[in-house]
Amino acid sequence: MNQNRYIDTRGLCDAPVPFTEAVVNGLADGGGLYVPENLPRFSLGEITALADVPYAQRAARIYQAFDIDLDPETIENLMTQAYGENFDDEDICPITTLDANTHVLELWHGPTSAFKDMALQCLPRFFSASAAALKEQGKLDNDFLILVATSGDTGKAALEGFKDQEGVRISVMYPHGGVSDIQFKQMATQSGGNVMVWAVRGNFDDCQTGAKAVFGDREFNEALASERKIALSSANSINWGRLLPQVVYYVSSYAMLVREGKVAPGQPIDVCVPTGNFGNILAAWYAKQVGTPIDMLLCASNENRVLADFISTGTYDISHREFMLTPSPSMDILVSSNLERQLFELTGRNGDAIRSWMDDLRERRAFRIDEETFAKLRNHFTADSIDSAACFAAIKNVFEHHNYLIDPHTAVAYQAAENLRGENPVLIASTAHWAKFGENVYRALHGIEPGGALPDEVSALSGCKLNELIAKETGIDHIPANLANLDETEIRFTDIIDSAPADIEQAITEFLDQR
Repeated sequence: MNQNRYIDTRGLCDAPVPFTEAVVNGLADGGGLYVPENLPRFSLGEITALADVPYAQRAARIYQAFDIDLDPETIENLMTQAYGENFDDEDICPITTLDANTHVLELWHGPTSAFKDMALQCLPRFFSASAAALKEQGKLDNDFLILVATSGDTGKAALEGFKDQEGVRISVMYPHGGVSDIQFKQMATQSGGNVMVWAVRGNFDDCQTGAKAVFGDREFNEALASERKIALSSANSINWGRLLPQVVYYVSSYAMLVREGKVAPGQPIDVCVPTGNFGNILAAWYAKQVGTPIDMLLCASNENRVLADFISTGTYDISHREFMLTPSPSMDILVSSNLERQLFELTGRNGDAIRSWMDDLRERRAFRIDEETFAKLRNHFTADSIDSAACFAAIKNVFEHHNYLIDPHTAVAYQAAENLRGENPVLIASTAHWAKFGENVYRALHGIEPGGALPDEVSALSGCKLNELIAKETGIDHIPANLANLDETEIRFTDIIDSAPADIEQAITEFLDQR
């Protein structure tokens, strides 16, 4: 079996590791992120031929091309489990066309109605298979605690993917008051005997920074290993096992556009992605590198416009930047972890440069890339930021002109695509079902300003009841069962903790002591 091995972005690992170790480790030694040593290359014919097989087989073919160290039959079986009846559309991520040059890739047909399902129905299965393979090889003798920081959607998708998995426990942190009612209830009602959820005082960056500090606390990790035989790992997009499934759907989507006659074979498309942590748009860049005819990547930011500013200037500066709470909370991020992978690739895989920039970011809260790297960045990316008023206007506009409801994250991408588009057809990544953000969809449709008070009779409704009202008013009545039934599901998790590493570690210890 061929093996494509994985190196780290900071050049601090002693040796490359196979896929199974990269997935199980999550974060590389020294804090870097794993990337494959080699990227496969698909011909146009190989890409368009993917449309002839079900989505699970497309995913298996792409994984096999990356030469991961699991046998082909195992890969195919895991993909069949990951992408089957747990999705509510047989195409898994169907494409809706709004007009001849605007196509919407619906990434929210999985069990939690968010794009994170595309990766987090896949990663847990490959994580378990990887851990089992390493145990057979004598390289592993411990169980795992998955520690996840979420701005809303990753947490529920990870909980759903890892619940009741053998040898794995999962704990999720989300910003207290920083997620929608629906998102809160999705996490707080999570079933499973191996799961834990904490609200954290602070914003998503506080959650993410705290999680990284816990991963980097050698003494704490050594105590977990020696006293409990447990190792920490991650299901965030810092894990390559999260990113590779996202590469799959961009390659697959091009094949589908060709099959449906929406683009000619070889015709370039642009891809517009609403992004905060940079993982989803980075996956589109990797899809481009392996042969997908993608031209420009349109980076859509909300009012937390650090990525739009960086792509425009080459300077990443959060030293005096205010963190904004917006109607698109999954993008309310200032520290974009996956940007490190992108810069590593654009510098010709220069670990020294990455270490220097990440040190600057940690110490000065800012860094500036060199002119050559900036020029390469601009060859692939353009960006725009969409304020909350424009986001709401886009929701209303798309509904009135296309009888199609989009959530606030997709609306940011839609408006950015309108502002940035050139001659190419644009594929817009739609990252959540509208019913996950009913309050703001209602505001948008009724001309209520962002943050404005809802009518008393509306504000008294639960998230589920409000979604029913929106469905009745618009005639768009499909609300996924996982969202429609939340009011009848028991709230299990209500703990609130601080974001300091010591507080997170204390919460972890108490969780582990429960079993």
